[in-house]
Amino acid sequence: MGAGKSRAEPGRRFDRSVSAAEAPAPGRRSVPTAAVPVPGRRRVLAAFALMPGLPVFARAQRSSGAAFGFDDVDALARSLATRPWKSPADALPPELRDLDYDALRDIRFKPEAALWHNDRLPFEIQFLHLGRGVREPVGIDVIEPNGVHEVPFDPAQFDYGRNKFDPTRFRGLGFAGFRVHFPLNNPAYKDEVLVFHGASYFRAVGKGQLYGLSARGLAVDTAAPGGEEFPRFSTFWIERPKRGATSLTLYALLDSRRVTGAYRFVVTPGADTVIQITARIHLREAGEKLGLAPLTSMFFFGENQPGRDDYRPEVHDSDGLSIQSATGEWIWRPLVNPRRLLVTSFALTNPRGFGLLQRDRAPTSYEDPESQFERRPSAWVEPLGDWDAGRIELVQIPTPDETNDNVVAYWVPGRPLQVGQPLEVAYRLHWLMQGPMPTGLAWVTQTRRGRGYVKTADGDIQYVIDFDGPAVRGLGNDAGLEANVTVDANAQLREHNLYRNVVSGAWRMTVRIKRIDPSKPVELRAHLLRGDRPLSETWSYIVPAETDKP
Repeated sequence: MGAGKSRAEPGRRFDRSVSAAEAPAPGRRSVPTAAVPVPGRRRVLAAFALMPGLPVFARAQRSSGAAFGFDDVDALARSLATRPWKSPADALPPELRDLDYDALRDIRFKPEAALWHNDRLPFEIQFLHLGRGVREPVGIDVIEPNGVHEVPFDPAQFDYGRNKFDPTRFRGLGFAGFRVHFPLNNPAYKDEVLVFHGASYFRAVGKGQLYGLSARGLAVDTAAPGGEEFPRFSTFWIERPKRGATSLTLYALLDSRRVTGAYRFVVTPGADTVIQITARIHLREAGEKLGLAPLTSMFFFGENQPGRDDYRPEVHDSDGLSIQSATGEWIWRPLVNPRRLLVTSFALTNPRGFGLLQRDRAPTSYEDPESQFERRPSAWVEPLGDWDAGRIELVQIPTPDETNDNVVAYWVPGRPLQVGQPLEVAYRLHWLMQGPMPTGLAWVTQTRRGRGYVKTADGDIQYVIDFDGPAVRGLGNDAGLEANVTVDANAQLREHNLYRNVVSGAWRMTVRIKRIDPSKPVELRAHLLRGDRPLSETWSYIVPAETDKP
């Protein structure tokens, strides 16, 4: 459930009860471990060929030019769900299996070999090499006007750098994933805007952004006692775009031991890159906890958890979970790096949106010109259609450093999925610099922990929270603004205050509590009121357990 990244290229991996993840990314130093096994390419093609009423994949499609789309992928997913899942043998050549991080990074795709490089199309596709991080190849096909064509692997597409082995031995090896390029920041240059690499992970950026948090196709049994299962996109179909196209459509087949699925992604790069996702999920076995529209990020420390021997004030890709409910309430949950696994949830019906956001955009908050956390995108899930009753679950995992993704957020449907009853879900995933802000309400701009000078330590814990926004910015000190604060049974509310921050102009709330049992967390909630009307989003905070019981 945690994940590592490198500082050079996009990617993440989970390393608690994990098998896989994606490519290296800015701000991380480790490389993904072996990917979750999935049916090999031949088995996928054979399964498609045996399905009645459908064209034989590959050859028939190539010769006939028959249309190919989401329903075809879903038919394959549905067929696979009726068959036992078998883990293929690891066929990665020893010289690739033994590569260290730097040696693997030295294998680079040649830009001139990119798909559509010479076709004057707005999009290009570059491919990723297999290695110790991702050992199972993915099938990649292109949907052309005359049919579906497989993209063959050729070692001549790669520059192997200083590695001392014979790449001609890798013919037919297959790809680990791919990157999508589009002229995002400069019309004369195609930037990388999206990457799929390992398990069902993918990452995207908008204009001026750097890779940060990741998304996944599906989360299965995250934080469950029996360990998490990591479904994997085993095959992709990429639709050739037309000249002048502003969107790219691709399809993916999801498969794992207990679940299969068909996915459609419509990618529209821009100032905020938007991916519209439709998924149809099938179970091989019932009983799993499915997490829909999962996001995963890193929070090492921030202003709410100071005190580390680090010159940087904050280190995180995201600093909070934002939720917009159907009732009009907005909730802000600042992230923490707990001492032990922390799982919390928010019960909702038909949420309007949720996301892991990076609200703090000041470079001085991070003092890290290499990682530039202030440029990491926020990711916002906008549900399409009714999602009915369920919960947004937030998983926060202890991490000793910034090389691990330790935060996961996703939607859990209220009704468990049954075998033979597919679940379809649709949503837009926005990658943006400024996350959605509550309309007509103030929002939290910072959460700080600490009391300053105290003559005699009494064990109390204090938080300082600033609210800002047009709803409160123009109010005078006599506006009758109040703070409504509640604490759970594991703490006493000792004191709370609300006053204008004369330096910033925001409204500052202080909350001081006495924890009863240090081995248990404390939940705090607060919002601003004017009369009986809420005037801010809800600040919802978990004070992590400080010590473990003997």
